[in-house]
Amino acid sequence: MPDSTFWTVPADRLTTGSGTRYELTVLQPPFDVDAADLPPNDAARAAAFARSLDTIDDVIEDLGPRKQDDTFTVSTRAELDVVQVGVWGNLMSISDPAFVDDGNDMPLLAEANRLRERFPDARIVGRVEVHCGAEHTEDLVLLPDGKMFHACGWPGDEPFVVAGDPQAVMDALGITTETLEDLDVFFDLDDEPNQNDWGALATACLRDADPWGSSVLDASSLRVRHSEDATSHMESLYFISG
Repeated sequence: MPDSTFWTVPADRLTTGSGTRYELTVLQPPFDVDAADLPPNDAARAAAFARSLDTIDDVIEDLGPRKQDDTFTVSTRAELDVVQVGVWGNLMSISDPAFVDDGNDMPLLAEANRLRERFPDARIVGRVEVHCGAEHTEDLVLLPDGKMFHACGWPGDEPFVVAGDPQAVMDALGITTETLEDLDVFFDLDDEPNQNDWGALATACLRDADPWGSSVLDASSLRVRHSEDATSHMESLYFISG
């Protein structure tokens, strides 16, 4: 198996930090699509999408299709170079462990902003959770008209920072408190930012187009060579010295 030249730890080294989700989704018009009605994954476009991201230098190996409801748990350094990516018609999405953060570098936000330049008419949604000593989350929604929010921090603790205008995003998409309650999401912008479930709000912004957890969609499982910066960033978060 080809190895990345940027890692300084062996492939079988067990991770100490752990990520539970690290997803970035680009939904192009029309927005009112249901994941169950999307066409099959275009494997060639999926690999090309992965290669186009700043966190990835190249695709090394196609590991075959994987169901979107099949959770992949990272436990070793080698598994940090496995991404799950799909392109289903007007929807593309990737799960990449390189998007994790502790609030210092924000690779998810940087990649989302680059994607907004490439796909100005798209709705872009990112959701990341990682445990690197404590739980850290980062969630974002970017709309074509420029409305956005980015929520990043330590749930239930400080610091937790929200940028942009989440109320404007909710208004633009017709998301109300009642809408969220119907989804069993209890969200109140009057609460302290670190008390709200920003990932659930981001999910609501995708509505039925959310590909993650879908039992009907397949994605490509790819072994990649991450960029030098992304590799260094992952080393600092996934291999925590005790």
